[in-house]
Amino acid sequence: MKICRIQTASGRIQHAQPTEDGGYEALTGDLTQGFQPTGERVTDGELLAPLQPAAILCIGLNYRRHAEEGGQAIPEHPVLFMKMPSTVQSPGGPIVLPRHLRSDMVDYECELAVVIGRRCHNVVAAEALDYVFGYTCANDVSARDWQKNGGGGQWCRGKTFATFCPLGPALVTRDEVSNPNSLGIRTLLNGEAMQDWNTDDMIFDVPTLIEFLSGSTVLDPGTVILTGTPHGVGFAQNPPRFLQAGDTVTIEIDGLGSLSNPVVEESN
Repeated sequence: MKICRIQTASGRIQHAQPTEDGGYEALTGDLTQGFQPTGERVTDGELLAPLQPAAILCIGLNYRRHAEEGGQAIPEHPVLFMKMPSTVQSPGGPIVLPRHLRSDMVDYECELAVVIGRRCHNVVAAEALDYVFGYTCANDVSARDWQKNGGGGQWCRGKTFATFCPLGPALVTRDEVSNPNSLGIRTLLNGEAMQDWNTDDMIFDVPTLIEFLSGSTVLDPGTVILTGTPHGVGFAQNPPRFLQAGDTVTIEIDGLGSLSNPVVEESN
């Protein structure tokens, strides 16, 4: 099942599944209980991110080629940082270039997002996918100047500006993804492929990440795990290619859909 979130003209937020005619059918339920179709059609509305996360856990340097392009050693353990849930942006919503705390080095990162569906604590890798509700596309937007030079050695400042976590277009339930580590993943910048690789290049696969992140730690339903990005990011281009107002960034993952966002400058 593909699950979307729609804000109707009246302001109501409704879960729905896409229909063959391009519309949506309303759903009832939630992440812990699952969703069921109602037969009711959802008409006018705005497509939102498919969920508002309980938490966003992010993994850095998790693709071999990406670590190599940045001159980084292969990590011994997953590299963890976090984004605030307030960074989430909807499909079609703008990525806003920071101007109050200015950044001129805002980068794109296509990522597979894993959504936890039930309380997850000390889970072993062999059982980890049983705790996954589904998957969606993500863009781990990053202000490289703040990430590298303005965060006191921590990445969060450069990663957690408003709109820096587009998600969508739909949450695809795990039964539709036979292997999350065998998916084509791409970033298109103004239609040009900048990243084009496969999730099989992850250093730590999805079950291993869930085992690590749930170790002595509780992952609540609705926790989103961003699993890292492949090579081809903007800072590694020659010359570097950072986002500019007027750009459009599209993240594509096989079987999960296409997530597009325009880029604008923050207003003063």
